[in-house]
Parts: sequence; C-alpha cells; structure tokens
Amino acid sequence: MDLPKYQAFYKPILLFLQDGKAHSTKEIKQYTQKYFSLKEEDIIEKLASGGQTVFTNRNAWALLYLKNAILIENTLRGIYQITQRGLDVLKDAPDVLNNQYLKRFPEFQQFLGKNVDSEQQSDADENTPEDTFAEAFEKMNNNLADEILDEVMRISPVAFEKMILDLLAKMGYGAFENAGRTTSITGDEGIDGIIMEDKLGFDLICIQAKKWDRDKTVGRPEIQSFVGAIAGKSRKGLFVTTAKFSSHAIAYAQTQHIILIDGRKLANLMMEYNFGVTVKKTFAIKAIDTDVFNEYNDEN
Repeated sequence: MDLPKYQAFYKPILLFLQDGKAHSTKEIKQYTQKYFSLKEEDIIEKLASGGQTVFTNRNAWALLYLKNAILIENTLRGIYQITQRGLDVLKDAPDVLNNQYLKRFPEFQQFLGKNVDSEQQSDADENTPEDTFAEAFEKMNNNLADEILDEVMRISPVAFEKMILDLLAKMGYGAFENAGRTTSITGDEGIDGIIMEDKLGFDLICIQAKKWDRDKTVGRPEIQSFVGAIAGKSRKGLFVTTAKFSSHAIAYAQTQHIILIDGRKLANLMMEYNFGVTVKKTFAIKAIDTDVFNEYNDEN
C-alpha cells in the first residue's frame, strides 16, 4: 500500500502518547505501523536519496511538526511526551488533524516562517521536503530518459549494437581487451553481439540489440527466435531494445533465463552508469550524527 503522508501520522502519534508517559521513537514507529496496518514491505522502501526509509522519515517529520506546535515535547534524545496542549487537542477531537489545524498556534506559524493568511487556507504542503525532492528527482530522470532515447533513436542500428556492448563494458562485463565484440552484420543468425561475463572468458553472453520504434511491442516469437539462435552457443542471452516487451515475451524469457532490457530500462542503466550523460549538479542531504553528540555527553 502507499504510505500515508506525514500529516496523517499526527493523530496516531498523539493517541499513542496520550497516556502521558515518555516513549521512544522506536515505540512510536511500532504503534504507527500497527495503526496503519502496514506490512514489512510497506516500511522498508528507501528515500530517493538512500539511507533512511520513507516510513522513518515521515514519522520523524510528524514528530518535528508536533513538537514545534507544542503538542509534544522532546524530553531526551529520541524520547517524546505529550503536552497539555496536545491533550487539549485530543479532547477537541478535530475531524482532520493537519498543518491547517496546527496553524492556529503561533509557535507553529513561527516555525513555518509564513503568515497563515498568505496560505489561503490551503493544505498543499502535504509532502515532506524529501518527498518533494524525490518527486522532482523522478520527474527530471523521466525527462532525461526520454531525451536519452531520442538520441539513441538517431544512431544507426549497427552503431546501436556497438553502443550496447560499450555500455555493458562500462557495467563491468568483458572488462579486458576484445572482451566485447559485435558479430558480422550479415550471417549472425540472430546474434548481434557477444560479451564475456568474466575476465577469463569462461562464460559467453549472446546479445541481440534491436533499435526498433519505441512504440513497437516485442512479442514472444522474437524471443523464441533468439533462444533458437543461441542454442548450443551459450546458456545466457540478453535481448536489448528501444521498444517494449509484451507480457507473453516477458513470461517466456523468464523460463529460458533470457534477460530483457526495454527502452526505459536501457535509459535508466545509462543514467546509473553515467554512460552518455554527465553529472550536472550534486546535492548532499545531511542529517544529525547522534553518535558525535553522544560522545560529548559522555564527557559530562
């Protein structure tokens, strides 16, 4: 299931803390996971920046916002307790507990650094900064993938075959002289290239690289022909295309241990290995290193 936005965590956190006791972030996360009936696979998704999970991140932002609205207090590092204001909010029992509700508190308005009137009573800020960054990052990558495929479609089919082998070499396959090579243009029997999986050349990977229209769908017959072409030559095959694969082609390839790379996956691999792209700007997302501060506290 899709994880709730961070504002949805406000109410369950207050409900858990309403006993007035101090609770750890671990206990709070265990409660919110149970409250939303989240499974293990729901809470292990990582942020686009890596490291922290989306679930942990949204709990953390909810705690931060509740703290700055003075509904909870941070008694010790990683320990939270409800305030009298927080108990009053639970008694008020608002239908929706979100940032719009919290803007009634001057401390929260000051935390946001905005005038509540300028917000036009909207609640558009439902994403955490990491969510917003991830969405922008995904959008930029999708646009870049389209640009990459546009450029790929401009090269000849023969050049496309060579490009695929060069990409695989960049990925670590055949990382030695003459490891990757294209077959002759004619008489290749459906094999467009061969690359060695290991440096000693024990395992060969046969490749079919087809620069077809991006709207074309590669079906099972094309994969079957490729399987027949590599029979007796290699146990491993890679079919790369700028097009798409049908569900039947994908299912058949899985039974034959054939790896399929469609246009979108090809573009993503090129981005991942900086092949045909360049790094324009790097953003470092930093977080508190609690171990450092714990060392100083130990000095007391």
